[in-house]
Amino acid sequence: MTRLFAIIAVVLAAAVLAGTWFLSRTHSADDRFAQCRAGAIAGDAQIGGPFELVNAQGETVTDADVITEPSILYFGYTFCPDVCPLDTARNADAVDLLAARGYSVTPIFISVDPARDTPKVVGDFAANLHEKMIGLTGSPEQVAAASKAYKTYYRAQPATDDYYLVDHSTFSYLVLPGHGFVEFFRRDTTAEQIADIAACFIDNA
Repeated sequence: MTRLFAIIAVVLAAAVLAGTWFLSRTHSADDRFAQCRAGAIAGDAQIGGPFELVNAQGETVTDADVITEPSILYFGYTFCPDVCPLDTARNADAVDLLAARGYSVTPIFISVDPARDTPKVVGDFAANLHEKMIGLTGSPEQVAAASKAYKTYYRAQPATDDYYLVDHSTFSYLVLPGHGFVEFFRRDTTAEQIADIAACFIDNA
């Protein structure tokens, strides 16, 4: 029951924060992506930005190194028992749907559990979900900076031996080179809907 209340609290907090971030944006008449946006709550210039993390090979990389084409970013952790595997699998499905339409998109998984998610662990997790998925981790400071840039939330629960859960927000972010963050997707957005929306943004970039 405690876990249920914690999950509900995270979801409600994320929803309130999302409304605060996104509703503050006023669309201009020259917004090239206006027709693609889900509504007035999408696309905030304050979301996203530079980050420095560690890839599966143990190399330090920046956002410019990994976001070389349209990308779908997700913040989660490999020990997540339910939410993360479902969300990242959906993102992988969206990437395949886009590929079938002629669009090349990279799925990116950023761990918010650097203590357990080593470069190898996060790399194996990403590779098992999609051949193009990039898995990233880093020091606690690097992960915190990346999370702050994308306005995500995460907090590790008290540990029992090596087992613990991490509460975290569950948005996926569409990022385009040269434009940065352009749209976010909630958990209830389907792979087909993500593919449709992402294609619109790519066509208008």
